[in-house]
Amino acid sequence: MPEFQTSPGMRDILPPESARWRAFVAAFEQVVERAGYGQVISPLLEDLGVFQRIGDATEVVSKEMYDFVDKGGRHVALRPELTASVCRAFAQHHPQTPWKVWYHGSQFRYEKPQRGRYRQFDQVGIEVLGADDPYLDVEIIALGWEFFATLGLTQVRLVLNSLGEPADRAAYVAALADYFRDHSGELSEESRETLQRNPLRVLDSKRAADAALVADAPRIDQFYSDRAAAHFAAVQQGLSALGIPFAVEAKLVRGLDYYRHTTFEYQGLTLDSAQNALGGGGRYDGLVESLGGPATPGVGFAIGLDRTLLACDDEGVFAPPTPRLAVFVVDTTGGAEALAIATLCRSAGISADRAYDNRSMKSQMKAADRSGADYAVIVGSNEIAAGVVVVRPLRAARPTDADGGAGGGIGGGTDDGAQYEVPREQLIETLKRAMS
Repeated sequence: MPEFQTSPGMRDILPPESARWRAFVAAFEQVVERAGYGQVISPLLEDLGVFQRIGDATEVVSKEMYDFVDKGGRHVALRPELTASVCRAFAQHHPQTPWKVWYHGSQFRYEKPQRGRYRQFDQVGIEVLGADDPYLDVEIIALGWEFFATLGLTQVRLVLNSLGEPADRAAYVAALADYFRDHSGELSEESRETLQRNPLRVLDSKRAADAALVADAPRIDQFYSDRAAAHFAAVQQGLSALGIPFAVEAKLVRGLDYYRHTTFEYQGLTLDSAQNALGGGGRYDGLVESLGGPATPGVGFAIGLDRTLLACDDEGVFAPPTPRLAVFVVDTTGGAEALAIATLCRSAGISADRAYDNRSMKSQMKAADRSGADYAVIVGSNEIAAGVVVVRPLRAARPTDADGGAGGGIGGGTDDGAQYEVPREQLIETLKRAMS
């Protein structure tokens, strides 16, 4: 057992899984940047007050934040989510609106680790600040849907709700509180505690003891103003026009207190129903104002890497990319030539690796084969004296002069894959022609 290991809820991401994480972010970037979103990079550490604006009744704030007083006496926190950080950046820097940004990065919550749920977790997401258009809500939701399709996921369900305007939500929360208090003796102990902090969150309970009460609870749509009802109807019409299937779920409230109007969630149908949220979001008009900025509408979502990759595994899609190495250099003269040739290849844009510790020719060739490289470039004392290197195809046939090459393997045809000599100064040209 090593002396030091990762802390509970933290873990190392090793290759090739780390390559899949990069590919995940790259796929997301491609989808959202086509829609005009630019990347925002926020600090991991923020003033505690930034996240307290999420809502003191939210467990993220009350129980789960990693917060401490720094050496300058400031009470700070590792970010538990990114929307509040983006809104703080908007209030601080005053960018032109609509401000369309995307992000990725780690967040931190001190909660019980579970499958697909860690104390340090990564998300990708988008936010738009400065527009109250319901069709922007549709655009946001559609981009998430497109991203899942890009990954190859098909077993994804979109659920949708609206929490109405602030007055609608306040009236609904009051009605919920009255309803659950009237039946508090029938609630689970955990839900009775939740009721004291935030009646909305009782609707999230998956406990059997709460199921009947939650099913019969008042519905938010009974409290919509005309404007809220019209906004939600436009969102549904927009999604239908794009052919995106959805289900309206009146009990969907999401986990943060800042949501108004549209809320939505993407669920992985291959995952356990209690932990099947791949991501979600909604409209959060008022959050920027609470952080000292002007009254600014906002809408966005975040998608978790861990759960989404579990769903990809379940569906057999989006496997880790296979590393592709072009050249492995074998040097039997001590290693200096391998260093020079590998550096030359890399400078020319050709991926290259080499062996170390002056191993034997046999050992180096085994390493070349294990590396997955297409070609071994071999150099020994005889090759140095003759000013040549030996190219040995490992996975592909060698180039020949058949299509007009200049000899020595520079042409475009192929033969049986036997090794051949190449003048040292023609190595890069030979490799590029072979790879093309």
